Amino acid sequence: MTQAITSADTSRNNLLMVVAGGIISGILTPLLPALIDNIVGLSGQLRISLIAVPFAVLVLILVRRFSANPRWAAGLAAIITMIAFVCAVNAAIFIEGQTAGAATVMRYLLAGLTGGLVGTAVMALGIALLPAGPRNAAAWWPMLITGTLAGTLLALDNALGLDRTSLLYPVWQAAVALRLVMVLRS
Repeated sequence: MTQAITSADTSRNNLLMVVAGGIISGILTPLLPALIDNIVGLSGQLRISLIAVPFAVLVLILVRRFSANPRWAAGLAAIITMIAFVCAVNAAIFIEGQTAGAATVMRYLLAGLTGGLVGTAVMALGIALLPAGPRNAAAWWPMLITGTLAGTLLALDNALGLDRTSLLYPVWQAAVALRLVMVLRS
């Protein structure tokens, strides 16, 4: 009985650490563009992918710790995460541009939903294809729904005029990281 209680506490502590890691990576993410511009001076897709490094590092750690994947697969999961971030940003920008006649809140709401879905879907598909990735599509649905709904915070960030801080990134990254761990542990 004591071992079961200890195991539940350890599991809860692990999940709290995952959420904390997601919040920290989400706080760092909007701060990176200015740093990358000052240090490297890159532009385009490579610059966008470098902004995803904090979350990619978190995903690397989570895939390594909570799955039976080899080390190289955890590194590949981090690269997939960076690609997913680029896809999500581009999808959100595309949708925001396509809805130019709509109200600002609606544009950013749709852009956030799209970016959240695309980013989560690319991550889920890429990580599912890893050697020890869950192949059951139903296992990924909670992560996809969570990532999509958390993407709506883009509209709140825009309404509040947040630039170097964000509500979207800490919440999205913490929620998706938590769902990822739950998928990997299933």
